Amino acid sequence: MKYGPAVRRRKLGAELRALRLQAKLTSGEAARLVGWHQSKVSRIETGRSGVKASDVLRLLDAFETADPRRRELVIALAGAEEAGGHNWWHAYRGLLPPSYRDFISLESQACRIRTLETSVVPGLLQTPEYARAVTRSVLTGTPEPHIEALVKVRLARQEVLRAQPPLQLSAVLDEGVLRREVGGPDILRRQVAHLAEVAQMPHVRIQVLPFSAGGHIGLTGPFVVFSFPNTSDLDVVVLDHLTSSLYLERREDLKAYTDAFDALLLRALSPEDSLEFIGQIAG
Repeated sequence: MKYGPAVRRRKLGAELRALRLQAKLTSGEAARLVGWHQSKVSRIETGRSGVKASDVLRLLDAFETADPRRRELVIALAGAEEAGGHNWWHAYRGLLPPSYRDFISLESQACRIRTLETSVVPGLLQTPEYARAVTRSVLTGTPEPHIEALVKVRLARQEVLRAQPPLQLSAVLDEGVLRREVGGPDILRRQVAHLAEVAQMPHVRIQVLPFSAGGHIGLTGPFVVFSFPNTSDLDVVVLDHLTSSLYLERREDLKAYTDAFDALLLRALSPEDSLEFIGQIAG
């Protein structure tokens, strides 16, 4: 059985393999210690199969892993896996590609998201008609029922902003996002007005990067940084491409993107000035 997003399975498998090697055990020896077949250990370590938190504890005990930080990380990964196992988006499995399901799973478990957008309004802040226009533009020739189902998924994702506690969202938007007439001027006008409303929520912070800011590190493209409760070791950076998504978890990658986001915050208008700027465009 698979649990949670593939990125979590791969990271969990890599951590367990490192701990097994540290214990100087072969996969066969580890399997015998916990009463499994060797192939099960191999599938877990390569991320092809998920594993329950209770089974992870058995492996940690078999490896005699005493380091509290390593134990906490692996148990947290296993918990995140199980948390992503059965959720509302599974009803759309036939419609959503695996990378999008992984993205939604991470989004639903995160406590904080930092995102840079250079082309369109982030999905969590889109109005239904704007989301419909974006989807039609990206998926040309897609049947209308399929489009409507994808819009329904996008709107359902926004529940994380109304959860208790709500997701903390910090978004830096290039000015082009506010001026690109996706769906036409009327749809854009209502979308920008919606941004002005959402920006006043205490857990949502929107900052605009105006054209006058000139060149900046965000020109390399949009990205999302997911942060999770209790430990930064679970944080993930997501880069979207036309046909796939790239998930980055190495400490050096995470630092590079969080530093880049902090630099963009300094180049962008303040939240107060951004709200005024958005209001002017909406008007």
